[in-house]
Amino acid sequence: MRQPVAGEGEMLNTNAIISILLVFIPISIAGHFLDWGSTTIFITAGLAIVPLAAWMGTATEEIAVVLGPNLGGFLNATFGNATELIIGLVALNAGLINVVKASITGSIISNLLLVMGFAMFLGGLRYREQQFQSVVARLNASAMNLAVIAILVPTAVDVTSDGISEATMQTLSGAVAIVLIVVYLLTLLFSMKTHSFLYDVGMADLEAEESEEKPNLLLWVIVLLVSTIVVAVESELLVDSLEEATSYLGLTALFTGVIVVPIIGNAAEHATAVTVAMKNKMDLSVSVAVGSSLQIALFVAPVLVLAGLIMGQPMDLNFNPFELVAVVVAVLLANSVSSDGRSDWLEGSLLLATYVVLGLAFFFHPEIAGLG
Repeated sequence: MRQPVAGEGEMLNTNAIISILLVFIPISIAGHFLDWGSTTIFITAGLAIVPLAAWMGTATEEIAVVLGPNLGGFLNATFGNATELIIGLVALNAGLINVVKASITGSIISNLLLVMGFAMFLGGLRYREQQFQSVVARLNASAMNLAVIAILVPTAVDVTSDGISEATMQTLSGAVAIVLIVVYLLTLLFSMKTHSFLYDVGMADLEAEESEEKPNLLLWVIVLLVSTIVVAVESELLVDSLEEATSYLGLTALFTGVIVVPIIGNAAEHATAVTVAMKNKMDLSVSVAVGSSLQIALFVAPVLVLAGLIMGQPMDLNFNPFELVAVVVAVLLANSVSSDGRSDWLEGSLLLATYVVLGLAFFFHPEIAGLG
C-alpha cells in the first residue's frame, strides 16, 4: 500500500539507535546452545528481532528507490510486514494456531491504536495541530472496513449456527483469503497506477534525494537477505521458547499473540512512525500505521491461511469473538480520528487510552489453556 516516500534519513537515524539491540542476536543464540532457559531466550530473541526488522524495512525502502515508483512500490507493499509474516509462518509450522490468529488481530490493533496514538500524541505535543491527506485516510478506512467485515464473516457463521465442521471452516476461510488477496492487488493497482497522484506525498523530496545519490542496490539487497535469514533464525528461537516462557510469566496465548508478538514485530515501524510525526510529517506517519494494518488484514492474514492449508495446519479465520470486538473498536476509532485529515495530542491520547483498556482486557481474559 505504501509507496517509496521521503523519510529514509529519519529511518536510518532511527535504525542507528535501535541497532544497539543487535547485541542480543549472539546472546539469544548462545542462550539456546548453553540452555539458559526459555524465558531468557524468549526475551533476548524478541529484542534481537527489533533491529533486524528495522533494517529489513530500511533495505526495502532503499531498494524501492532504485527500482522506481511502480516496481519499488510493489516491493515495499509486499515486504512491508515481512517480519510479522516470518514469525507467523514459523509459529504456524510449530502448530501455535491460536498465537498466529491473535498476532493477526493484535498487529491491526497495535498499528491503529498504539502506533498512530503515539505518533499523534508526541507529534501533537510539539505542534499544535498536524495535517495529513483526508482523501487517502477515507480510502484506507473503506478498505479496512471491508477487511474487518471479511475477517468477521467466518466467525459469525460459526457463532450464528450450530457450528460447522473444521473442513468447512477451512474451505470458507480459504475462499475469503483469496478474495482479500484480490482486493489487496486492486489496492496496489489503485495506489501505484490509476490514482498514484493521491499517494505522491513527499515524492518531490525523494526525487531530489535520488538526483544527489542513488542507494547501493547490491549492498541493500545483501542487507535484506541477511536480515531476513537472521529474523527467521530468531523467530525459531522465539517460537520454540514461547510456550514455556509465557507460561512461566503467567501470560495466556491470547495476550501473547495480541500484545507481545505484534510489539516485537512492529517495534521498528512504531519508532519510524513516531520519529517522522515529531518532524511534522504526519502524512508519512499515518501511511506507515494505517498501511501496515491494511497489509496485515489484506495480505499477511490470507497468506497465513493459505500457508496453513499447504502445511497441513488447521489455520482459519474463525477468531476469538473478543478479538474481533477489539478490532472493530480499533478500526472505528481510528477511522473517526483520521477522517478529518488533522490530528492533535488529545486524539493521540484517546487512541493510546483505548489500547491500554483493550490490553488490560486481553490480559485478564480467561483464555483456554494451551497455545496450539
